[in-house]
Amino acid sequence: MTGKTHESLVTDQFGPRAAAYVQSAVHAQGQDLQQLADMVRGHAAARVLDLGCGGGHASFTVAPHVREVVAYDLSAEMLAAVTQEAAGRGLGNLVTRQGGVENLPFENASFDFVLSRFSAHHWRDWKLALREARRVLKANGRGVFIDVVAPERPLFDTHMQAIELLRDPSHVRDYSPAEWKAALIQAGFVPGAMTMRRLRLEFSSWVERMRTPEIHVRAIRSLQTHVSQDVMRHFEIEGDGTFTLDVMTIEVT
Repeated sequence: MTGKTHESLVTDQFGPRAAAYVQSAVHAQGQDLQQLADMVRGHAAARVLDLGCGGGHASFTVAPHVREVVAYDLSAEMLAAVTQEAAGRGLGNLVTRQGGVENLPFENASFDFVLSRFSAHHWRDWKLALREARRVLKANGRGVFIDVVAPERPLFDTHMQAIELLRDPSHVRDYSPAEWKAALIQAGFVPGAMTMRRLRLEFSSWVERMRTPEIHVRAIRSLQTHVSQDVMRHFEIEGDGTFTLDVMTIEVT
Protein backbone atom coordinates (compact mmCIF):
# COMPACT_ATOMS: atom_id res chain seq x y z
CA MET A 1 0.00 0.00 0.00
CA THR A 2 1.30 3.48 -0.88
CA GLY A 3 -0.55 5.49 1.79
CA LYS A 4 -0.91 8.33 -0.72
CA THR A 5 -3.93 10.56 -1.13
CA HIS A 6 -5.25 11.09 -4.62
CA GLU A 7 -3.95 14.65 -4.48
CA SER A 8 -0.42 13.53 -3.61
CA LEU A 9 -0.57 10.96 -6.37
CA VAL A 10 -1.46 13.69 -8.87
CA THR A 11 1.33 15.99 -7.72
CA ASP A 12 3.85 13.13 -7.69
CA GLN A 13 2.87 12.24 -11.25
CA PHE A 14 2.86 15.73 -12.72
CA GLY A 15 5.34 17.76 -10.69
CA PRO A 16 8.48 16.10 -12.09
CA ARG A 17 7.00 16.30 -15.59
CA ALA A 18 6.13 20.01 -15.54
CA ALA A 19 8.63 21.05 -18.18
CA ALA A 20 7.50 18.25 -20.49
CA TYR A 21 3.91 19.46 -20.34
CA VAL A 22 4.85 23.09 -20.97
CA GLN A 23 6.77 21.97 -24.06
CA SER A 24 4.30 19.28 -25.18
CA ALA A 25 3.27 19.79 -28.82
CA VAL A 26 -0.01 17.93 -28.22
CA HIS A 27 -0.98 20.40 -25.49
CA ALA A 28 0.47 23.54 -27.09
CA GLN A 29 -1.60 23.45 -30.27
CA GLY A 30 -5.07 22.66 -31.52
CA GLN A 31 -8.26 24.18 -32.84
CA ASP A 32 -9.65 24.14 -29.31
CA LEU A 33 -7.11 26.79 -28.29
CA GLN A 34 -8.22 28.98 -31.17
CA GLN A 35 -11.79 28.52 -29.96
CA LEU A 36 -10.74 29.77 -26.50
CA ALA A 37 -9.07 32.82 -28.00
CA ASP A 38 -12.16 33.60 -30.04
CA MET A 39 -14.35 33.34 -26.95
CA VAL A 40 -12.43 35.89 -24.86
CA ARG A 41 -11.46 38.27 -27.66
CA GLY A 42 -13.18 41.62 -27.14
CA HIS A 43 -13.34 41.17 -23.35
CA ALA A 44 -10.28 43.19 -22.36
CA ALA A 45 -11.55 43.82 -18.81
CA ALA A 46 -12.28 40.15 -18.08
CA ARG A 47 -10.83 38.04 -15.29
CA VAL A 48 -10.28 34.39 -16.24
CA LEU A 49 -9.75 31.25 -14.17
CA ASP A 50 -7.92 28.28 -15.73
CA LEU A 51 -8.78 25.24 -13.61
CA GLY A 52 -6.12 22.55 -13.52
CA CYS A 53 -3.94 24.64 -15.80
CA GLY A 54 -1.23 21.99 -16.24
CA GLY A 55 1.36 23.30 -18.67
CA GLY A 56 -0.56 26.57 -18.96
CA HIS A 57 -1.43 26.51 -22.65
CA ALA A 58 -5.03 27.65 -22.18
CA SER A 59 -3.80 30.45 -19.93
CA PHE A 60 -1.14 31.53 -22.44
CA THR A 61 -3.75 31.56 -25.20
CA VAL A 62 -6.27 33.83 -23.49
CA ALA A 63 -3.91 36.10 -21.51
CA PRO A 64 -3.19 38.55 -24.39
CA HIS A 65 -6.92 39.31 -24.68
CA VAL A 66 -8.01 39.86 -21.05
CA ARG A 67 -7.16 41.83 -17.91
CA GLU A 68 -6.05 38.91 -15.72
CA VAL A 69 -5.68 35.13 -15.89
CA VAL A 70 -5.40 33.02 -12.76
CA ALA A 71 -3.67 29.73 -13.61
CA TYR A 72 -4.76 27.30 -10.90
CA ASP A 73 -3.26 23.87 -10.30
CA LEU A 74 -2.51 21.33 -7.60
CA SER A 75 1.19 21.03 -8.51
CA ALA A 76 3.62 23.68 -7.28
CA GLU A 77 6.21 22.49 -9.81
CA MET A 78 3.74 22.86 -12.66
CA LEU A 79 2.85 26.38 -11.53
CA ALA A 80 6.52 27.33 -11.30
CA ALA A 81 7.03 26.16 -14.89
CA VAL A 82 3.96 28.14 -16.01
CA THR A 83 5.24 31.27 -14.23
CA GLN A 84 8.62 30.95 -15.93
CA GLU A 85 7.07 30.44 -19.37
CA ALA A 86 4.62 33.33 -18.88
CA ALA A 87 7.51 35.64 -18.00
CA GLY A 88 9.35 34.54 -21.12
CA ARG A 89 6.28 35.38 -23.19
CA GLY A 90 5.83 38.76 -21.53
CA LEU A 91 2.47 37.83 -20.01
CA GLY A 92 2.53 40.03 -16.93
CA ASN A 93 -1.21 39.62 -16.34
CA LEU A 94 -0.92 35.88 -15.63
CA VAL A 95 -0.79 34.89 -11.96
CA THR A 96 -0.78 31.45 -10.37
CA ARG A 97 -2.59 29.96 -7.38
CA GLN A 98 -2.14 26.50 -5.94
CA GLY A 99 -4.91 24.22 -4.71
CA GLY A 100 -7.50 21.57 -5.42
CA VAL A 101 -10.50 22.11 -7.66
CA GLU A 102 -12.97 20.81 -5.09
CA ASN A 103 -12.45 23.77 -2.75
CA LEU A 104 -11.57 26.92 -4.69
CA PRO A 105 -10.06 29.79 -2.65
CA PHE A 106 -12.02 32.44 -4.54
CA GLU A 107 -15.09 34.50 -3.73
CA ASN A 108 -18.46 33.86 -5.29
CA ALA A 109 -18.98 35.31 -8.77
CA SER A 110 -15.38 36.54 -9.06
CA PHE A 111 -14.56 35.47 -12.63
CA ASP A 112 -15.94 36.42 -16.04
CA PHE A 113 -14.67 33.19 -17.63
CA VAL A 114 -13.82 29.76 -16.21
CA LEU A 115 -11.79 27.40 -18.39
CA SER A 116 -10.50 23.87 -18.03
CA ARG A 117 -8.51 21.92 -20.60
CA PHE A 118 -7.42 18.26 -20.28
CA SER A 119 -7.69 18.32 -16.50
CA ALA A 120 -11.12 17.08 -15.39
CA HIS A 121 -10.33 13.39 -15.87
CA HIS A 122 -7.89 13.73 -12.93
CA TRP A 123 -10.34 15.37 -10.50
CA ARG A 124 -11.10 13.36 -7.39
CA ASP A 125 -14.66 14.72 -7.10
CA TRP A 126 -15.65 15.88 -10.57
CA LYS A 127 -19.19 16.96 -9.72
CA LEU A 128 -18.13 18.96 -6.66
CA ALA A 129 -15.45 20.69 -8.74
CA LEU A 130 -18.05 21.65 -11.34
CA ARG A 131 -20.24 23.14 -8.61
CA GLU A 132 -17.25 25.14 -7.39
CA ALA A 133 -16.60 26.36 -10.93
CA ARG A 134 -20.20 27.56 -11.18
CA ARG A 135 -19.93 29.26 -7.78
CA VAL A 136 -16.95 31.42 -8.74
CA LEU A 137 -18.32 32.29 -12.19
CA LYS A 138 -20.34 35.48 -12.50
CA ALA A 139 -24.05 35.14 -13.23
CA ASN A 140 -23.52 36.37 -16.77
CA GLY A 141 -20.14 34.65 -17.12
CA ARG A 142 -19.12 31.99 -19.58
CA GLY A 143 -17.20 28.78 -19.25
CA VAL A 144 -15.61 26.19 -21.48
CA PHE A 145 -14.54 22.66 -20.60
CA ILE A 146 -12.21 20.71 -22.87
CA ASP A 147 -11.36 17.09 -22.21
CA VAL A 148 -10.91 13.66 -23.64
CA VAL A 149 -14.29 11.95 -23.61
CA ALA A 150 -15.26 8.32 -23.24
CA PRO A 151 -17.16 6.52 -25.98
CA GLU A 152 -20.78 5.70 -25.24
CA ARG A 153 -20.26 2.01 -26.10
CA PRO A 154 -19.02 0.02 -23.05
CA LEU A 155 -16.68 -2.06 -25.25
CA PHE A 156 -14.75 1.05 -26.27
CA ASP A 157 -15.06 2.76 -22.90
CA THR A 158 -13.50 -0.14 -21.02
CA HIS A 159 -10.48 -0.23 -23.33
CA MET A 160 -9.95 3.51 -23.03
CA GLN A 161 -10.15 3.65 -19.24
CA ALA A 162 -7.80 0.68 -18.96
CA ILE A 163 -4.99 2.17 -21.05
CA GLU A 164 -5.42 5.59 -19.41
CA LEU A 165 -4.99 4.07 -15.93
CA LEU A 166 -2.02 1.95 -16.97
CA ARG A 167 -0.30 5.01 -18.40
CA ASP A 168 -1.09 7.25 -15.42
CA PRO A 169 -2.32 5.98 -12.00
CA SER A 170 -3.69 9.45 -11.17
CA HIS A 171 -6.31 9.00 -13.90
CA VAL A 172 -9.85 8.96 -12.49
CA ARG A 173 -12.20 8.73 -15.47
CA ASP A 174 -12.89 10.02 -18.95
CA TYR A 175 -16.60 10.89 -19.01
CA SER A 176 -18.93 10.59 -21.97
CA PRO A 177 -20.50 13.69 -23.57
CA ALA A 178 -23.85 12.67 -22.09
CA GLU A 179 -22.33 12.41 -18.62
CA TRP A 180 -20.74 15.83 -19.08
CA LYS A 181 -24.00 17.49 -20.04
CA ALA A 182 -25.89 15.93 -17.14
CA ALA A 183 -23.20 16.90 -14.60
CA LEU A 184 -22.95 20.46 -15.90
CA ILE A 185 -26.71 20.93 -15.61
CA GLN A 186 -26.65 19.46 -12.10
CA ALA A 187 -23.89 21.94 -11.18
CA GLY A 188 -26.02 24.88 -12.31
CA PHE A 189 -24.58 25.50 -15.78
CA VAL A 190 -26.54 25.83 -18.99
CA PRO A 191 -24.69 23.75 -21.62
CA GLY A 192 -24.29 25.39 -25.00
CA ALA A 193 -22.35 24.50 -28.12
CA MET A 194 -20.47 21.20 -28.06
CA THR A 195 -17.64 20.57 -30.53
CA MET A 196 -16.17 17.10 -31.02
CA ARG A 197 -12.71 16.60 -32.43
CA ARG A 198 -10.40 13.63 -32.98
CA LEU A 199 -6.92 13.69 -31.43
CA ARG A 200 -4.11 11.44 -32.66
CA LEU A 201 -1.63 10.51 -29.92
CA GLU A 202 1.81 9.31 -30.98
CA PHE A 203 2.46 6.40 -28.64
CA SER A 204 6.10 6.82 -27.65
CA SER A 205 5.78 10.51 -26.70
CA TRP A 206 2.45 9.80 -24.95
CA VAL A 207 4.06 7.35 -22.51
CA GLU A 208 7.41 9.14 -22.27
CA ARG A 209 5.72 12.40 -21.24
CA MET A 210 4.28 10.58 -18.20
CA ARG A 211 7.36 8.37 -17.71
CA THR A 212 5.09 5.36 -17.69
CA PRO A 213 6.87 2.31 -16.21
CA GLU A 214 7.99 -0.16 -18.85
CA ILE A 215 5.84 -2.92 -17.37
CA HIS A 216 2.77 -0.73 -17.90
CA VAL A 217 3.87 0.22 -21.41
CA ARG A 218 4.07 -3.48 -22.25
CA ALA A 219 0.63 -4.05 -20.73
CA ILE A 220 -0.87 -1.27 -22.85
CA ARG A 221 0.72 -2.69 -26.01
CA SER A 222 -0.51 -6.16 -25.08
CA LEU A 223 -4.06 -4.87 -24.71
CA GLN A 224 -3.84 -3.06 -28.03
CA THR A 225 -2.78 -6.22 -29.83
CA HIS A 226 -5.46 -8.42 -28.26
CA VAL A 227 -8.60 -6.34 -28.86
CA SER A 228 -11.36 -6.84 -31.39
CA GLN A 229 -11.37 -5.31 -34.84
CA ASP A 230 -14.16 -2.97 -33.66
CA VAL A 231 -11.86 -1.52 -30.99
CA MET A 232 -8.95 -1.33 -33.42
CA ARG A 233 -11.05 0.63 -35.91
CA HIS A 234 -12.62 2.98 -33.36
CA PHE A 235 -9.28 4.05 -31.85
CA GLU A 236 -7.42 3.78 -35.17
CA ILE A 237 -4.68 1.80 -33.43
CA GLU A 238 -1.51 1.82 -35.51
CA GLY A 239 1.36 -0.66 -35.60
CA ASP A 240 3.50 1.25 -33.11
CA GLY A 241 0.63 1.79 -30.64
CA THR A 242 -0.26 5.28 -31.82
CA PHE A 243 -4.02 5.79 -31.53
CA THR A 244 -6.78 8.37 -31.88
CA LEU A 245 -9.47 9.38 -29.40
CA ASP A 246 -12.31 11.87 -29.03
CA VAL A 247 -11.99 15.30 -27.43
CA MET A 248 -14.95 17.48 -26.47
CA THR A 249 -15.13 21.24 -26.12
CA ILE A 250 -18.35 22.38 -24.47
CA GLU A 251 -19.30 26.00 -23.83
CA VAL A 252 -21.51 26.82 -20.86
CA THR A 253 -23.19 29.77 -19.20
